[in-house]
Amino acid sequence: MRTVNIHEAKTHLSRLVDRAAKGESFVIAKSGKPMVKVVAMDTPPTSETRRVGFMAGQFSVPEDFDRMAGEEIEKMFGGDA
Repeated sequence: MRTVNIHEAKTHLSRLVDRAAKGESFVIAKSGKPMVKVVAMDTPPTSETRRVGFMAGQFSVPEDFDRMAGEEIEKMFGGDA
């Protein structure tokens, strides 16, 4: 993502806004510190991205999941199962 300083943003605001409207978001920085991000209005906010539960109902966890391969694991670590 492109970063521009405030002076450059003021000088080329119209051009930068046109590019942002086409999907090229950018950051405006003050003294090298990022201050704001400019994105197109139709760009969905990143907070709308839903990750938790995105595979709900697509698989199931067996009841004995915490005991699966227990004997093999004990043998690998020197246990006498």
